[in-house]
Amino acid sequence: MKKLIFKNLLRDIANFFLISIISISVIVWVIQAVNYLDFVSEDGHSFRIYFLYTLLSLPKIISRVLPFMFFLSLFYILIKYEENNELVIFWLNGIKKISFINVILKFSLFFLIIQLFFSSYLIPKTQDLARSFIRTSNIDSFATLIKEKKFIDTVSDLTIYVDEKKDNEILKNIILKDQINKNESQFIYAKEGKIIDDQDKKYLLLYDGKIINKDSKGTSIFNFETSQFNLSKFTTKTTTYPKIQEIGSILLFKCIITYETARRKNYNEIIDQIFKAKTEEKYLVCSDSSIAAIKGEMFRRLFLPLYLPIITLLVSTLILFSKDTYNYSRYKGRIFVSGVLLLIVSEISTRYVGKEFLTSIIFSLFPILLFGISYFLIYRKIRKFGSK
Repeated sequence: MKKLIFKNLLRDIANFFLISIISISVIVWVIQAVNYLDFVSEDGHSFRIYFLYTLLSLPKIISRVLPFMFFLSLFYILIKYEENNELVIFWLNGIKKISFINVILKFSLFFLIIQLFFSSYLIPKTQDLARSFIRTSNIDSFATLIKEKKFIDTVSDLTIYVDEKKDNEILKNIILKDQINKNESQFIYAKEGKIIDDQDKKYLLLYDGKIINKDSKGTSIFNFETSQFNLSKFTTKTTTYPKIQEIGSILLFKCIITYETARRKNYNEIIDQIFKAKTEEKYLVCSDSSIAAIKGEMFRRLFLPLYLPIITLLVSTLILFSKDTYNYSRYKGRIFVSGVLLLIVSEISTRYVGKEFLTSIIFSLFPILLFGISYFLIYRKIRKFGSK
């Protein structure tokens, strides 16, 4: 009987959680997907790249809303059970309130493991994969980039000016600047042109113009009736190197260990060289300028999920009072506000980890200490009043 009523309770919490987190995540994802349309309209990527990039942002969205949705689900179901007198069934079956809280805590460990998996492995993996689509993508839609009477420099090392554009195909009075390298550039003027998309090759077919080549030796000018300008070699200016949030946890952990080892041995002047060679393919440099951000990211991945059991303890205190208790509604409001504030504090704490050693230790141990103190106080309160 005890297992059955607990099974029903946990199923209700899980069902409400799934419905709420899916709904909220989809809403946030749609809003974010609209913001990512710049990848097509401004950066010239294809809709395929756009869709894959936005789709891979879902794990990050789910992870960010998971703590609040779990808090809301637990809060709502316990309130609902109390209002419907369903919690009385637990006490009539001889279940002690501390045992009830322990079962809910064990249940929260499942969400803790999910959050750890998302934050430490799945999110960096999917975010890096999403960035890889940008890294390997050329400009797929030059026509959307070109605007009349505007200098467009979205494409790396290339500036385009078009006086008139007809039906997204015929371009009038075109000016191109191709920055070949630091000392060499090419200017092209054409009275007319057309973008040609020939399978994997994209080029600009130009008519009646001139080419001006400029390098360290001087300047040369050539006139042409017809010329092709290769567009396939150009890439977007969108950031393509991995951010810290997109780098694997093992690599970040190695970075921190290497940095701290070198710092203790007074190798500060060669820290960059020590680690850069190991992580060159990931664009991660473990140095004084980046270590704080790296530690903050590791804290977010490994320690923020530890606030879930604390939230569980906080919400579970609802069972200590019945709906007939004086000021029960006010107590519910305090629990809700306290839960929201706890989530906010957990997010703010990531900004202070990594800046100073003592501060980092305090914020890292805080969720563990807070859980221990909270559990002790709740246990003592239950023992004091003899609650079952």
